[in-house]
Amino acid sequence: MATLAQPAGPFALGTFSAQDGEPFPGLLVKERVLDLSSALDRAPADVRAVVERWEETLPLLYALAADDTLARRPLADLRVHAPIEPRQIFQSGANYRQHVIDLEVAHRSPDDPRTVEEARAEIAAVMDRRAAEDLPYVFIGLPSTVAGPYDDVVLPSWAQKPDWELELAAVIAKPAHRVSVEEALEYVAGYTIANDLTDRATVFRRDMPAIGTDWLRCKNAPGFTPLGPWIVPAESVADPGDLRVTLKLNGETMQDESTKDMLFGVARLVSYVSRTAQLLPGDLVLTGSPAGNGIHWGRLLRDGDVMEGSITGLGVQRTRCVAEASA
Repeated sequence: MATLAQPAGPFALGTFSAQDGEPFPGLLVKERVLDLSSALDRAPADVRAVVERWEETLPLLYALAADDTLARRPLADLRVHAPIEPRQIFQSGANYRQHVIDLEVAHRSPDDPRTVEEARAEIAAVMDRRAAEDLPYVFIGLPSTVAGPYDDVVLPSWAQKPDWELELAAVIAKPAHRVSVEEALEYVAGYTIANDLTDRATVFRRDMPAIGTDWLRCKNAPGFTPLGPWIVPAESVADPGDLRVTLKLNGETMQDESTKDMLFGVARLVSYVSRTAQLLPGDLVLTGSPAGNGIHWGRLLRDGDVMEGSITGLGVQRTRCVAEASA
């Protein structure tokens, strides 16, 4: 069992199993877990079924969390899976000001005539203009990339520069289409942690530069989105725009930034996505990753590395990198 961490608020939602048993939706309270498939009416099969009736179920979850007479299992005896299986994953890129500046400088052309200071100043001006014009950058990820918060991450043999990107993820509570920024947070059930792994070597199509980025190739290998450990209800997160995002690699802090550095907060991202797509219950909106990625440090992921990611009040995920076995 990995690191135990009591989440913010009275409870969190997760997916658990006995070591050889079937996964079940659980209510985590003080490191003990209540099986919601038997505690709730209509026996939800998974956490997404709980979220699909969020407004109806949330008061019941508070009542169950406060009832000390209910039989609960010790968290230490259970396996923790990804807290939810989303139907859609929307990923925000270039959403942390300092992170974008660092990436742009790292990816500069060798013949770029600008000094590092000049490049940083120009890129910072572009970021400020984007934030003012309300133009987030969002693309789509595959649900098959989702893995548990303590699962091993298999590094594909073709991935030459695998990198980490710890992110705050919003979990959608109800269908959302063309919602305003002002009402967007009403559509968020809660928050969890996502590590949106990226192979930097395949981000750009070098054979067809006019096409630009290749998000399928660089981000969608199986297990490239460790998720969880739990979903903390939005009501228990005082301000999603003021949380600490921290990733440690083999015990050394690599990312440590506040969500205050986001160009577009959760409400603006949810609203923006909903202008085009219909968000569904259980969907994830990833909010981008702060500065401190491997490409910045000149140190990419390799076999045996251990990543530990935490966000204020949302727990800790811990994943080990394993090189793909030779065919």
